[in-house]
Amino acid sequence: MRPLFRLLQFLFFSLVKWNFVGKGEKQLSLEVGDMVFIQEACDGKNMSKYKDGVFPASFVHLKEVIIEKRGEEEVVISAEMPLVKEVTTTLREWGSIWKQLYVQVRRLMCELMEWRSQLLSGTLPSDEFKELKQKVTSKIDYGNKILELDQVVRDEDGNILDPERASVISLFRAHEAATAKINERIKEEQVRKRKASSPTHSLYVFVRNFVCRIGEDSELFMSLYDPNKQSIISENYLVRWGSKGFPKEIDMLNNLKVVFTDLGNKDLSREKIYLICQIVRVGRMDLKEINTKKCTLGLRRPFGVAVMDISDLIKGKIECDEEKQFFIPFFPYNQIASQTLIQCLPSFSTPHILPGLWVTMKALVGDIVQIRKEYPHLVDRSTVVARKLGFPEIIMPGDVRNDIYLTLQGGDFDKYNKTTQKNVEVIMWVCDEEGKNSICLGAGDKAVSEYRSVIYYQIKQPRWMETIKVAVPLEEMHRIHLRFMFRHRSSQESKDKSEKNFAMAFVRLMKEDGTVLQDGLHDLVVFKGDSKRMEDVNSYLSLPSTRHHHCDPHKAAALSRSSSSLSGSGGGLSVSSRDSFTISTLVCSTKLTQNVGLLGLLKWRTRPELLKENLEKLKIIDGEEVVKFLQDTLDALFNIMMEHSQTDDYDILVFDALIYIIGLIADRKFQHFNTVLEAYIKQHFSATLAYKKLMSVLKRYLDVSSRGEQCEPILRTLKALEYIFKFIVRSRMLYSQKANNYLFPFLLFSLSALCLCFSQGETFQHIQDIVVSLLRIINRTVITMGREHALIVSTFRCIPLLFFSPQDFLMESFMLFKDLIGIHVYPSDWMAMIMVQNRVFLRAINTYADTMNQKFLNNDDFEVQLWNNYFHLAVAFITQESLQLQHFSPTKRNKILAKYGDMRRLIGFAIRDIWYKLGSHKICFIPGMVGPILEMTLIPEEELRRATIPIFFDMITCEHSHSGNFHKVKSFENEIILKLDHEVEGGGGDERYMQLLETILLDCSEKKPTLRPQVQHFVALVKGLLIRLLDYRTVMSDDSRNNRMSCTVNLLNFYKDINREGMYIRYLYKLRDLHLEGENYTEAAYTLLLHSRLLKVGHFESHGSQTQRQLKETLYDTIIDYFDKGKMWEEAITLCKELADQYENEIFDYELLSRRLEKQAKFYENIMKILRPKPDYFAVGYYGQGYPPFLRNKVFIHRGKEYERREDFQNQLMSQFPSAVRLNTTTMPGDDIRNSPLQYIQCFTVQPVLEIPPRLKNKPCPDQIINFYKSNYVQRFHYSRPVRKGPVDPNNEFASMWIERTTFTTVYKLPGILRWFETTLSPLENAIETMESTNEKILTMINQYQADWSLPINPLSMLLNGIVDPAVMGGFAKYEKAFFTDEYNQQHPEDRDKLLRLKDLIAWQIPLLGGGISLHGKRVTDDLRPFHERMEECFKQLKKKVEKEYGVRELVRTGSGLKSKNTFRKKTQLLRCSCQQTVYGNSTFSPIYLLLTPSPGTSPPSPQRRRWW
Repeated sequence: MRPLFRLLQFLFFSLVKWNFVGKGEKQLSLEVGDMVFIQEACDGKNMSKYKDGVFPASFVHLKEVIIEKRGEEEVVISAEMPLVKEVTTTLREWGSIWKQLYVQVRRLMCELMEWRSQLLSGTLPSDEFKELKQKVTSKIDYGNKILELDQVVRDEDGNILDPERASVISLFRAHEAATAKINERIKEEQVRKRKASSPTHSLYVFVRNFVCRIGEDSELFMSLYDPNKQSIISENYLVRWGSKGFPKEIDMLNNLKVVFTDLGNKDLSREKIYLICQIVRVGRMDLKEINTKKCTLGLRRPFGVAVMDISDLIKGKIECDEEKQFFIPFFPYNQIASQTLIQCLPSFSTPHILPGLWVTMKALVGDIVQIRKEYPHLVDRSTVVARKLGFPEIIMPGDVRNDIYLTLQGGDFDKYNKTTQKNVEVIMWVCDEEGKNSICLGAGDKAVSEYRSVIYYQIKQPRWMETIKVAVPLEEMHRIHLRFMFRHRSSQESKDKSEKNFAMAFVRLMKEDGTVLQDGLHDLVVFKGDSKRMEDVNSYLSLPSTRHHHCDPHKAAALSRSSSSLSGSGGGLSVSSRDSFTISTLVCSTKLTQNVGLLGLLKWRTRPELLKENLEKLKIIDGEEVVKFLQDTLDALFNIMMEHSQTDDYDILVFDALIYIIGLIADRKFQHFNTVLEAYIKQHFSATLAYKKLMSVLKRYLDVSSRGEQCEPILRTLKALEYIFKFIVRSRMLYSQKANNYLFPFLLFSLSALCLCFSQGETFQHIQDIVVSLLRIINRTVITMGREHALIVSTFRCIPLLFFSPQDFLMESFMLFKDLIGIHVYPSDWMAMIMVQNRVFLRAINTYADTMNQKFLNNDDFEVQLWNNYFHLAVAFITQESLQLQHFSPTKRNKILAKYGDMRRLIGFAIRDIWYKLGSHKICFIPGMVGPILEMTLIPEEELRRATIPIFFDMITCEHSHSGNFHKVKSFENEIILKLDHEVEGGGGDERYMQLLETILLDCSEKKPTLRPQVQHFVALVKGLLIRLLDYRTVMSDDSRNNRMSCTVNLLNFYKDINREGMYIRYLYKLRDLHLEGENYTEAAYTLLLHSRLLKVGHFESHGSQTQRQLKETLYDTIIDYFDKGKMWEEAITLCKELADQYENEIFDYELLSRRLEKQAKFYENIMKILRPKPDYFAVGYYGQGYPPFLRNKVFIHRGKEYERREDFQNQLMSQFPSAVRLNTTTMPGDDIRNSPLQYIQCFTVQPVLEIPPRLKNKPCPDQIINFYKSNYVQRFHYSRPVRKGPVDPNNEFASMWIERTTFTTVYKLPGILRWFETTLSPLENAIETMESTNEKILTMINQYQADWSLPINPLSMLLNGIVDPAVMGGFAKYEKAFFTDEYNQQHPEDRDKLLRLKDLIAWQIPLLGGGISLHGKRVTDDLRPFHERMEECFKQLKKKVEKEYGVRELVRTGSGLKSKNTFRKKTQLLRCSCQQTVYGNSTFSPIYLLLTPSPGTSPPSPQRRRWW
């Protein structure tokens, strides 16, 4: 079958839908999601002709593609719909991160997958397709934003905007528009989430019909009601219903909609919530009256109540369709059963009649702004809003409210001269001093001038319980009061007209101290008098309004004169003692407070002398009142701070007040106000200089606390630190913006004026200077406007007209480009805009490079600084974050490569080519360009690395040619080491880079043999550094502090070995910081001691460098302090003595000397009096290949902390390696564990070996001094365990108990710069250990074979032959060549005893081998006889040689086996020639020396002939 692309205009590629594991070289393995291009298809019969790439066709799904030509290239593009492709790639990109954000992303992905299926179906009509396209693109853009992925810009139709076909300006504006649109969407989503976390609930009610035969006009007051507390919880929604059964305003028909809003979680937690509708008829006193002409009309009379339990509906327990209608039954008012409409509610049951209310209801989540957006079909601008009686749970900044709810509670009115009780009507006005009035009833109704209450017929104590809302402008509140008139209403119109107001009452809304009327009940004073007098404001306004008036004692005393005329301004009015009237008020105002202290703070300018007192009072004000006025309170605090910016009198008080407010919001009770505070900081906070004040007070508190002084507010301050810093940051940002807004116009104005002056004939040179100073701005403008490099070239040609040389222009342009690359002009998610900018940079840099090659490469025109700027610009370009493809997801990486290619490679190759063209000028860029080139080579791109790493070899060659010797001038090497440390620690470099660097540089050196040694040395140096740096970088993010310390020590030791003192000191202090984190003060002291030793003694003397001496003295003070904290007073005393000697004999500062001696005396006292617990030491072995190299198969001795048990230490150790397996044995693990890919840990306690200092030996020392050396300054450690050998004596177990003891020697003494050190084993000690083990093994096997003749002979054959046959090289010949030489003796004179020990072991091996070979000859079979004879011949030669050089040793046979025999055999009875040992990986191994007791009558053996166990 021919390839499909030859037959058609398109070819096929396939998407893998099943995993397929290829078997053999020809088959291609597939994974789900892979895309495979199909070259050819076959039937499976003739597959031998295909070399590779074969797979079953059923495992893939074929897709069409289209070939599109782009220049000379052919690009294969999927034939799918672009929107489908976008959804597919989006799902793949989201799929890589959906596990981390499962809840957030899952819903979005499911929606996209469903919509993708609809798009692929191809059955959608055009209008539905357009709507679905808008939803898909909106969802993709929203998801990319919340997942912090790249933004996708689109055209008006929702298609992805192609940067190739759009101008830079249009692309930029498209990004701006897309960002604004997405930010608005996210803002709405955040508001929705905020409401969901602390939701504002609402209830939508649509009044469909009111069915009730009344015959008169009526008023329907709908509200929410709590039956348990018997209180209304919302405003009334007023519907005026006509007598004909329709709304009085016919336009309101089918439009009677209301939303009860501001309900919070507390409201929904009420046990019961009712929707009630109080019906008040407006007309006659009694419906039974027939003659309406004589009746008084317009009277408001109670008629009944409609009520429904909506608890389950509003709490969301039942779903409610917005079209479903509910019938709310009607209950008529019965004056005999109840005196108020509300009192009908507890007694309702099944109605006896059918009248009632038909409504539609739906529970909504959100405030009115949110539900208008989410439910526009239900709630529009004409929908009435009935707010909660009280504040919502969250009061956002900008939410201004000034409502006063007044409830007519009840009264008690005497009938006086009437025969029956009065029909009392209360008339209320909102008045000022001039008598003007205005009033507002409720939601859904217009404001009215007066309010008339419901009339209860002939009731002495009417209980109205009517709630109305008083809406008064804020600026008029201080002049407003409420006036209540009481009038008897008659049913007959003629009598009613003659009735006048018989009493009045009033109340002020504002108190004399400026606070608003308190919430709660108010028992008002009822005044009697002339009707006109009662309407005169001046006649009563100076009188007390309530019966509990505490403001004025004279007014209170006036109340006692009841029923008598009041004097003064109250002439004509008297207090009625037999009448009473009660109201209750609820103030819902974000501007008026009922707290005097808070009011004093909010209006601090009126009484500045009380400002300190008011600031202090803020802390005792109820938190609910403070958060209610959060914005005003914060504004007042920052205004105080700003208006007193020249002094700090109020800074601490304001800061403490701010801390108190933040602490309030952190309280669980007010935690919902966190969003309010966040909104205030972002949108309303405007104090540009507050950051200075806040930082000043914060620093003052921290300084006081750091000195150990008492600072009571510090704890509250630290808890509020998050918001304090948010205020500081926001203030500083506002300050910067304000400065810029003023500076730029001022600069333009100044330049204009300056140019105007020059144009009048001043100096032409000045104009040129101005243009030169603005060159960067001109360049920036041109580059921003232009997209093609032709524009840049034309600008370059115009430079002479701007008084510049090309060299100056290039210099400025390079600096400009480098700045633009570094400052991130665009947001990080504007990927298309950033890549377009990078492409412009790429073209410009290449254009400039061509120009420089033509004009500035010759010796005469060569400009070092110009080329240096070019190189730095090019490296900055390819190392910028937006081009590091390795950090991007595969989807994003493929998009960039397909659209723009890898720009790093193009510039990298250009840098390489230009470098090689520099010729003799290269030396000018060494070592300056070493760091940038290194940074470029560290980019993880294989071809780029291969192309640029050879530049290093060229630098080495150049430096060698210039200086004549690469080792004499090490500027290149020094710079590489310095920069490599910085770059690798920052994340650059990997194992592959190390391999490439080594391979490429060594290959390059093959061409120049004279440089090969230097290059090899350089490569070894860099490789060693890279290994340690990579280990260090790996463990820096590790939780194990020990691993971080180990890698730090490896690095500082490396820098010490290569004599890089600066880097060595840098890592010393890193190690010090790690020790201080773990409170390892002793180790921190030893670490700093290494730095002090770098300072020469001469510099410490008085005639030396003063700086060096002071530095060492400062170091010593710090080290002594650390030793003191670590209870290492012996070390501290040593340093004190050294300092005292300097003070006494060099600088003669006796005052410092006295203080030093006092501290030294204190240390001596501590040694004798303070108990120092002995730390335990633990041997820890890390076995297995799963560990990093610095731990793998090594043994360390750890110094435990005070009172640290082995179990605790081991648990902590296991927590650092949770996957490690704990070894419960103390014997050395075998090769199977050492070579295992897993991790094994072995831990056991070891005992330090006391090394008494020479000055204390053979002297009577106190225990306190000796005890210190038992666990300090130790380098050798023992571990002992009992071993059973031979037959066990049941009567005496000690007769057969042997002790196996292992000695570990650490590299350094403990304590030291670490709490642990690796154990060490010299090559000679290793040889001794190996020989001892081999001899023991031979002797044990001989005894085994003598005891059991049934054992197979093969193990003995292999053991003996491996030693005696020189062809096997398993014997001791390698030790003779290594250690038994004159050169070794001269270099290691301290090893004399060890060499004798090794020779003795070699000599003893001969009789052991002889016994083994003799036993082997008795057991060998005929077919192995030639092998045995060969082994005997080799043994004879070996024996002759050894006995000649090391002497003769003999074995004796006893009843239990072979025994050793020597020249002292007759004098000393030797029981067994064995020394069983357990060998640990890197530990120094020494046997336990047990001298055998001689037999009676014999002399002790010679020291050279002792046998040790």
